Order: sequence, then structure tokens, then C-alpha cells
Amino acid sequence: MEFIRNIVNKPLFRISSLNSLSVILKIFIGLITSKVIAVFVGPSGMALVGNLRNFISTIETFSMLGFQNGIVKYVAENEKDKQGLKKIISTVFIALMLLSIAISLALFFFSSYWNNEIFGAANPYGIVFKALAVGLPWYVANLIFVAIINGLSKFSKVIYVSIFGNSIGLVVSVVLIWKLHTLGALLSVIITPSLLFLMSYYYINSEIQFLRYVSFGQFDFSIIKGLSSYTLMALASGILGPIVFLAIRNNVIESLGADQAGYWEAVSRISSYYMMFVTTLLSVYFLPKLALSENDRETKGVFLSYFKNIMPVFFLVMIVMFFLRNLIIQILFTKDFEPVSELFFWQLLGDTFKAASLIFGYQLLAKKMTKTYIFTEILSLSTLYFSSFYLIKVFGVEGVVIAHTIEYFVYLGVLFLFFKKQH
Repeated sequence: MEFIRNIVNKPLFRISSLNSLSVILKIFIGLITSKVIAVFVGPSGMALVGNLRNFISTIETFSMLGFQNGIVKYVAENEKDKQGLKKIISTVFIALMLLSIAISLALFFFSSYWNNEIFGAANPYGIVFKALAVGLPWYVANLIFVAIINGLSKFSKVIYVSIFGNSIGLVVSVVLIWKLHTLGALLSVIITPSLLFLMSYYYINSEIQFLRYVSFGQFDFSIIKGLSSYTLMALASGILGPIVFLAIRNNVIESLGADQAGYWEAVSRISSYYMMFVTTLLSVYFLPKLALSENDRETKGVFLSYFKNIMPVFFLVMIVMFFLRNLIIQILFTKDFEPVSELFFWQLLGDTFKAASLIFGYQLLAKKMTKTYIFTEILSLSTLYFSSFYLIKVFGVEGVVIAHTIEYFVYLGVLFLFFKKQH
């Protein structure tokens, strides 16, 4: 009993349990949303949703300049220094809000251009980009608040923001998709993240009186300069990544048809559900630990904790997912999505390599190893891009998920060898 009590009382166990509850809720929300999209939109509409998600990911990177992880690190390091904290918060909030407003104006007034580039002229959804223009500043503010709360090591509150915000978003998404079908599905991708602002603002004010920490007089360009290395790293993944995915998806649409692209988007959505557990836990628990680790021994301790406590559970989940794949497809989608079953093996194998490699990638972020991070990201995305274009010709849409496995096998191998040499 004492052994069990010691495990339960560990911070990682408590955070993992709360994070698991958050992820389970997200998965439940995803199940409902995916089912509604499958019924009212179908595979071709799901492909459009995938294109919009990739575009928003790029816009998020531009709007945040890749500062999220840097904000976590800087806030964690200056938590006890009130004046330093004011400078950090004032600088990032003012700079990023001004930038997001500028990007919003470009989205609003050139909505037709963006529609043609992302959806094609045959799909008149310019209003989606106008809605994105209105919601973007609120979304950016939410990301800033969450990064600050995370930096203050209030892990549970970061997860509460996700739990409550996504619960509200579920209702909005279902109503929009039910009433507006494809347009509703696209709008839901934009509106749901913006709603998280309400929860994150409430929680950040429970820690600090946020508005008192924001002042133009505290703006410090040296902080922007210090965060610029994170911008370079974000450009490598946050912009190149979505562009590569857009190119691959458009290639699938042109070569195999929109439905085939929808099958790939479907298996990618399933992947995103269980990968939430790893990525959320890494960002809210392991990233601050890596940022504050001062020597090789502490860093190795964080790595060991991850591979000892997280990866065995993840691997078991992958095995269960494979054997239940047909049931999962029936629950999440419709009969039109049955071919998705053929994509599971390679997607799950690739995600296993991905999960194992992420802890090394987060170490590059935590220690601002900019050149190494950019090199490995470009190598990874180049591997995905070129291998997928070749393998699609040989294996059809299955070639994309095979390329996904190759990508993260190479990524894991390179990072493992790098850190083995470093330590």
C-alpha cells in the first residue's frame, strides 16, 4: 500500500491522471465531431477541413512567431522576479497582439485569394477567412495566456483550460456542422479555439492580475531578440510542416481523388486524438523540466522518466488500436470510410516512432539548439515530402502513411545519435 501511495502522490502521476482525463474528453469530443462531419460532410469535405487546419497552423506560427515555448522558458526562469516577469509579459503580449491584428486585416481583405489558394475556386468559402480574421486575436491571446500559466508551472490549470474550453466548443461545432454542413465544419475549426480565450483569461487572473502586468513602458526589444531563436525553430516546423501537408494532400486529390485524401485526413484525425496525450504532457510537464535542467544528469533523468512512464503505455495503446481499428472506424465515421482500415498499421507504427522522438525534439526547444532543430525538421519534412510523392505512385494513398513511418524512423535515429554523442 505504501508503494502505491508513493506513486499516486508523485506530481507526474497526478498531472498524468489529470492530463489523461483531458485527453479522454478531447477524444470523446473528437468522436462526436468526426461522426457528425462524416455524416454531414463526407470524405471530400473532410479533406477541405484538413486543408484549413494546415493553413490555420501556419497562421498560428506567423501570429505567435513561434514564441510559445520561449514564453514558457522565460516565465519559468523569472517566476520570482516580478519586474522581469512584467517585462516579459508586456513585451510578448503587445508585440503579438499587434502582429495578429495586422495578419487579421490581410486575411479579411484578401479572403477571396486565400479561398482560391486553400480550397480552390470551385469551393466558395471566402467567409471562412473573414471569420478567421475576427477570431485570430482572441486565439493568439489564449495561446499567450496558456504559455504564461504553463511557465508558472500551474500544469493543472493549463489542462482545465483545455477541458472546459473544448466542452463548450463541442456544442458549437455540432450545431454549426448540423446546420451548415461543410461551411459549418470549416467555421467550427476557427471558432472553437477562439472560445478557449474565456477560460484561459479566467485562470491567468487567478494567478496574476494580468492587466497590471501589461504596460507599453515595460516593452523590451531585448526580449524579442532573445525569443527570435524560437521563431527560427518555429518557421522550420510550423510553416514548412503545413505547407508540406497541403502539397501532399493536393497531390492525393489530383492523383487519386478527394475521397482518398479524405481517408488520409480521417486516419490523421484519429492519430491526433491519441497523440494529444503525449504532446500535452510534454508541453505542460516535461518542457519546463527540460528547460530548468542544469546538467546532463538532470536531463537524462527527464528522458528516463518519459521512456519509463509514458512510452510503455503508449505502445500498449497502439497495439489495442490496431486490433480495434474496424470498430473505431465504425464508431467515428460511416461505411464510406471503411478503406481507412488499410492505413492503420503504418500510421500507428509511424506514430510510435514519433512519440519516442518527441522528447528529444523538446530538448532542442528547451535548450534553444536552433541549428540542430532546424536541420532535423527540414530533414524530417523533406523525407516525408519526397518519399510520399514516390510511394503514392506505387501504393496509392497508403504510400502517404508509409512515408510517415519512414519520416519518424529517420527523425528518431538522427536525434538519438545526436544526443548519444552529446551526452
